[in-house]
Amino acid sequence: MTGFSESMVEAAALGRFQALGYAVLPGSQLAPGDPSAELESFSDVLLLGRLRQAIGRLNPTIPDDAREEALRKLLRLGTPSITQTNCSFHQLLRDGVPVEYPRPDGSIAGSQGRGLHGKADDIRHTASLGWPDEALRVEP
Repeated sequence: MTGFSESMVEAAALGRFQALGYAVLPGSQLAPGDPSAELESFSDVLLLGRLRQAIGRLNPTIPDDAREEALRKLLRLGTPSITQTNCSFHQLLRDGVPVEYPRPDGSIAGSQGRGLHGKADDIRHTASLGWPDEALRVEP
């Protein structure tokens, strides 16, 4: 009987993700201490810079403050359990992040992100986040 090692399972999973269009990078390229590090500490669970860039790229028509509000909502879910937090985070990525911002005329605009239920042509995988780009779109 042949056993599986952690490295075998990891290699298979990474290969599958890569085949689906996700970027696969060695952890050393992201780790704190590396000149190109994207994580400030090993306890970070998100690539914050990439998430911020994706929100900006997907929502060019809304003000910077509204994009930052969407980011804050993703980062501060305030749920009592890790399972509930993961479910809430996934729901926001899937369905979109609601934000409000002032229009030039002074009225308030409310936007609800369009999630994975968008048109098939709009749903594409991003190598930078590993999540479908469309999940982060907020439309005015």
